[in-house]
Amino acid sequence: MTAVLDRPAVPASPASALVCRNCGARYPLGAQHACLECFGPLEIGYDPAALAGVSRADIIAGPHSIWRYAGLLPVGQDPLTRVDSSTGMTPLIRADRLADELGFTAPVWIKDDSANPTHSFKDRVVSVAITAARELGFDRIACASTGNLANSVSAHAARIGMRSIIFIPSDLEPAKVIQTAVYGATLVGIDGSYDDVNRLCSELSELDEFESTAFVNVNVRPYYAEGSKTLGFEVAEQLGWRLPAQIVAPMASGSLLTKVHKAFRELSSAGLVSRSPWRVYGAQSAGCSPIATAFENGWDVVRPVKPTGIAKSLNIGNPADGPYALDAVRSTGGAMAQVTDDEIRAGILLLARTTGVFAETAGGVTVAVLRKLCESGALDTGQETVVYNTGDGLKTLDAVSDTSQLTAVIPPTVKAIRNAGLL
Repeated sequence: MTAVLDRPAVPASPASALVCRNCGARYPLGAQHACLECFGPLEIGYDPAALAGVSRADIIAGPHSIWRYAGLLPVGQDPLTRVDSSTGMTPLIRADRLADELGFTAPVWIKDDSANPTHSFKDRVVSVAITAARELGFDRIACASTGNLANSVSAHAARIGMRSIIFIPSDLEPAKVIQTAVYGATLVGIDGSYDDVNRLCSELSELDEFESTAFVNVNVRPYYAEGSKTLGFEVAEQLGWRLPAQIVAPMASGSLLTKVHKAFRELSSAGLVSRSPWRVYGAQSAGCSPIATAFENGWDVVRPVKPTGIAKSLNIGNPADGPYALDAVRSTGGAMAQVTDDEIRAGILLLARTTGVFAETAGGVTVAVLRKLCESGALDTGQETVVYNTGDGLKTLDAVSDTSQLTAVIPPTVKAIRNAGLL
């Protein structure tokens, strides 16, 4: 057994403060998510010198998970505090048949995060959030979720024996409900939308009874959101330490898109990749498109909507990071679009047919928007493009169950095969 004194020194966190995204006010690192000056959202600020001290060799020598980037994250520098379920380093699949069908002359890649332990990108943000909760001294984890986050929080809590309580809209897809409940979480269905659930969790986080509870998307949200950066870090590393010219990402709160953008900025500033321009594109369902609608109308304000449609994992009607997603897309010369339920189903089938990747409805939204942007000329088909698939189609089977059936039912004879035109 190794004595404590024999353990290697733990590197200091590169995080330096909580910083308001609106007014720039700075606060000590802790469990706080809103600015006391302007009520704006807080995010993690870093010491540039600490980030610049991380080398490619340091990263490559790390574990085959998101924690290889611990030197670029706010928590987890000590391997003993990490909650590591081998999340990350998911496949980056070259999608040549998809590219050909959409008229690309440059490579198209699918970053397939359905390969994570609970089959969505939420394992990234939860790994960071629950590690932060552990380091900050919380003994229970909680969240408001549209499904994938619930799956991940319950699984990660089960892994380390932490209590969990999860709040979801009561009408979520059955597969997501079962996948959350199976891990033994306390699972509470709320008769309302995700925005109603999130508002309730914000209220609960202020109660004395929940003082020891870390709500991943409330009081430890600044840490939680940083986990999405690893989707940007991995793509750069998997492309040979360079940035793609274009990315297309789904938007619910808008956080994933903004954090991938932040990851590219940090990699460039730290000298881990060569500086090169990139464009960011956002995808939403027409049933819940407050950010895309603001973009299309030239608004700076994102107006809340009542969510509808089959892409329930993206159904956040009042997206917290909407204005920042608009800034990221506009500042890089990208675009946004929204697609109907029928287009979403077609996007799921297109991706499956051309790449062998079965995406949930959020992935269908992203691929359908990719197609729409190509057709409109808003996206350059001559530039290398990475498309983010954030979840597994087995979670949302109902979306394509009517269009994905047996080709034929026949007797077990060669004659029947011929008669059915299958030879």
